[in-house]
Amino acid sequence: MPWWRRLPALTSGWWAEFSLQTKLLAIATLVVSIVMTGLTFFALNGIQTEARMGDTRYARDLGLLLASNVTPLAAQGNDRELARVTEEFWRSSRSLRYIFYADPEGVIYLGIPISKVDSGNDLLLSRRLELPSDLRQRPQNPLIRQHLTPDGLVTDVFVPMVNGKDYLGVMALGVNPNEAVLATAALTRNVTVAVFVSIWVLVILGAVFNALTITRPVKELLRGVRSVADGDFGARIALPVGGELGELLNGFNTMATQLEAYDEANIEELTAAQVKQQSLIATMADGALLLDPEGQVVLVNPTARRLFRWEGRKLEGQELLSLLPDSLTMELQEPFDAVRSRERDSAEVRCSINEPNRTLRLVLQAVRDGSGETLKGIAVTVQDLTREVELNAAQSRFISNVSHELRTPLFNIKSYVETLHDMGDQLDEEMTREFLATANAETDRLTRLVNDVLDLSRLESDRVWSFEPTEVEAAMEQTLRTYKLNADDKGVSLDLAVPPSLPRVRGNYDLLLQVFDNLVGNAVKFSTSGDMVQLRAYLWPDTCPIKADDASSPLPRLRVEVADSGTGISEEDCRRVFERFYRVENAVHTEAGTGLGLSIVRGILQKHGSDISMVSELGVGTTFWFDLPLEGADEDELIVNAERKALALS
Repeated sequence: MPWWRRLPALTSGWWAEFSLQTKLLAIATLVVSIVMTGLTFFALNGIQTEARMGDTRYARDLGLLLASNVTPLAAQGNDRELARVTEEFWRSSRSLRYIFYADPEGVIYLGIPISKVDSGNDLLLSRRLELPSDLRQRPQNPLIRQHLTPDGLVTDVFVPMVNGKDYLGVMALGVNPNEAVLATAALTRNVTVAVFVSIWVLVILGAVFNALTITRPVKELLRGVRSVADGDFGARIALPVGGELGELLNGFNTMATQLEAYDEANIEELTAAQVKQQSLIATMADGALLLDPEGQVVLVNPTARRLFRWEGRKLEGQELLSLLPDSLTMELQEPFDAVRSRERDSAEVRCSINEPNRTLRLVLQAVRDGSGETLKGIAVTVQDLTREVELNAAQSRFISNVSHELRTPLFNIKSYVETLHDMGDQLDEEMTREFLATANAETDRLTRLVNDVLDLSRLESDRVWSFEPTEVEAAMEQTLRTYKLNADDKGVSLDLAVPPSLPRVRGNYDLLLQVFDNLVGNAVKFSTSGDMVQLRAYLWPDTCPIKADDASSPLPRLRVEVADSGTGISEEDCRRVFERFYRVENAVHTEAGTGLGLSIVRGILQKHGSDISMVSELGVGTTFWFDLPLEGADEDELIVNAERKALALS
């Protein structure tokens, strides 16, 4: 068998006979050799490149310098002066190999150190240059190249000579390499080679030393790691090794000691963690259930028990689906099976249950091990969306009611205006006025509705209202003056009953004026000839005893009442009179309105930390009353009370 076929078997056996220490040394030496060789190559290549770039920059600067001096002579056609200046420049620099000039057609007409007589002129040559066509466009960016000649490397520089807008030709220089730069580059190259060789030797020596000193500690460390992995936390390594390797061995011993102590306290810590986790789940606002992989209940928090009415029942170990209502079980079966079979990691179900009526959102989330392969259980989160659904429904009803209320006057206005437009010539003056009066009334109705909706929206916004000492009596008097004409037309009398020196309240004058306007307007609307509307205001309670052991007695407030002796409101209507768009005239068929006035009144009084109450009887009359904080009331307390009122009514 030829020797080259037996070479792989020989080398494999030869390599297997070496110890780990020798193998590490050989591999380290090979790697260091490759790295050092590569670094040396790149360093030398960089030095040579830098030397060539230095020659190129030098040649370019030299060419631009000479071109700036001879371009005016070439423009004047003074060839002899051009030759003289060129010769002086030639003699002043030992690095120049040649200098010659070419006209715009590329014909060389002057050169140093060679010349040729042509047509009686000893300065002209007959050779022609082939240069790029765009060279004349960049006089400050000459063409530079290098080529090798028998006498060595030469850098060629071709500089276009441009005088103003006139292209005069090309000046060419041949520059020898800079001897100083070459010497510097050679010195740098030699120093670099010496440094890299020294580093290479030091690295090899370090690799040999490390290979001789780390083999045994590494083997001992490997043995200790395997012991710890097998659960033997009593394994220790005792070797007299210093440096970082010694710190590593000491760190291993410390780690093994801590693991041994942790193993002893592991059960207690796990138990404490489980208790904390159960406490966290128990205090969650949402319902939470934890199931095992089979779907049986492991843990249920109080919120989930309350939502499903499981209080006092033992649920652990029972299947979840058997505990739920049938309607909910049917909706939950498919997503529950999908999570258990790993088709999905999570699923969501929204459903409704009765007794009591609730809308729930159930989120199922698979709990897997660290690898994500094994199902450890299923976490179920239950959210009560009942309030959210009710608010959305209320919002939809509000939008529907607004749309309906706006559509009616708009339709009436459009109908009468279209009739006037299409039949204006056929209607008499009286009918035209009647149509216009109806359209105007519907416009007023539409305006009132839009203003009421805007007022209600403004009250429900996050706007911060300013409250300051306010004269309630002035607002009441202004309201009565506003409705005096309307009341006189209907034969209704208006009366103001307030004690002298009525104290001021802390409130917003414009908002309180709107409250009086709505309440008095409704009272006048539901009153007939001979009835009376009265505004009353007085302190309530009229005294404020402060006991020595009771520092929290409330200050008195100002009670305001608006009473009328009109038609009254039925008991059923009293329960709904503050609802949006609910109009009592729908039941008694009297005056028209938007059905938002009392909702606006309640919203304004909520901003003042108060609420409105009423009592009414058909044929007897109606009385509304509310309490306002006095001037000395604490503004922060008013804000808190307002928030409580809004929360209680929401």
